[in-house]
Amino acid sequence: MNRRSTDGRGPAIRPRVLLLSLAAGTALLASTMLVVPAANAAASTLGAAAAQSGRYFGAATSSFMFSNSQHTTILNREFNSIVAENEMKWDATEPQQNGFNFTGGDRLVAHARANGMSVRGHALVWHAQQPGWAQNLSGTALRNAMTNHITRVAGHFRGQIHSWDVVNEAFADGGGGGRRDSNLQRTGNDWIEVAFRTARAADPGAKLCYNDYNTDGINAKSTGIYNMVRDFKARGVPIDCVGFQSHLGTTLAGDYQANLQRFADLGVDVQITELDVAQGSNQASIYERVTRACLAVARCTGITVWGVRDSDSWRRNENPLLFDANGNKKAAYQSVLNALNSVSGPNPTTPPPTTTAPPPTGGGCTASVSLNSWNGGFVATVKVTAGNSAIRGWTVRVALPGGTAVTGTWNAQASGSGGTVNFANVSYNGQLGAGGNTEFGFQGTGTGPSGTPTCTAS
Repeated sequence: MNRRSTDGRGPAIRPRVLLLSLAAGTALLASTMLVVPAANAAASTLGAAAAQSGRYFGAATSSFMFSNSQHTTILNREFNSIVAENEMKWDATEPQQNGFNFTGGDRLVAHARANGMSVRGHALVWHAQQPGWAQNLSGTALRNAMTNHITRVAGHFRGQIHSWDVVNEAFADGGGGGRRDSNLQRTGNDWIEVAFRTARAADPGAKLCYNDYNTDGINAKSTGIYNMVRDFKARGVPIDCVGFQSHLGTTLAGDYQANLQRFADLGVDVQITELDVAQGSNQASIYERVTRACLAVARCTGITVWGVRDSDSWRRNENPLLFDANGNKKAAYQSVLNALNSVSGPNPTTPPPTTTAPPPTGGGCTASVSLNSWNGGFVATVKVTAGNSAIRGWTVRVALPGGTAVTGTWNAQASGSGGTVNFANVSYNGQLGAGGNTEFGFQGTGTGPSGTPTCTAS
């Protein structure tokens, strides 16, 4: 437990006075890679409740915590997304220049895949937690090291990451709304743009996010980021989402939802990425208000809390999470669960698949596929729809062209080889009401499937 603080920072970097003034955080909309089960009875876990409206609800963790049975039991039961607290950062993944270590990140991804979770990547480039060799570089040498790092890390995890925090905390606090002075900023003002373009080339299927703190309301810092995102969208710089860390104290900005909405109106998704709230009489209320704010913004695609239990938190002296140190659900947990269960139906802004599913008939199921393809690879999103009767499980058979191979799957379990692959439901998305639907996805090399998949219900 040698780096317990989120992002390796403690009160010296994020002072308590800032924490107490921060606005709170979010609820979520899911991307087309996430499960959208039918809206039936209220869900009993956070991930399942969020998935009813096409959102994810995730938690930060570390691979060494998987040996803690209480932590891992809660993680696997409650969440449908995880993010590495430290193990995908620059100092962890490239401790020596061109000497890469993916052990922790690979363990986390494998755990997620085994438990039907998506993975957020955090973070490709950040002024803090750089390895010593990078801290000693500047100018062109640092710029080249940055692009090489992004290419190698995002390329290693290609097809396995839902959203990457490509650049983390590049804007300064205070009233100016300008960039933070750092060794990266001193390589040239275009460094953030270069980072996003490099990440897109390395992993075309991942959502690319900018992530920062003290941005929960409409203020100078969030407006500086807003102006950057607006410029990027106007010039075609590949940015897909903005992350709001939402490390909150005892108040929530009154314009929290309006701030999320103005970014969404630029044409990007918004995500609550590191949510925690200092314990107090209004902790449950703030968690609920954050969740409902996210639910009210159509492009809010997910909420991540920064840890599972209070004892896991970088702010553990403030007891800021949804489970106490003994693993018990707190009042804040129930307030979030109730809010998530209050909304049902898929994200209204999620685009329909390019291949429309036939109308549901009989007691079986149908499947349709949409593709995001590039030279040499693809990401496929498959929608499974129940017929006129509820189903308890499903298997989708997909025919693949010769030379095509599946390299990653989420929200389903793949089996088979050669030209045909079967995808079966996982524990939380097999039961569908009549006419209900869910989605899973897979990535592959070669050419994506062109025919209509077949679906068998049980």
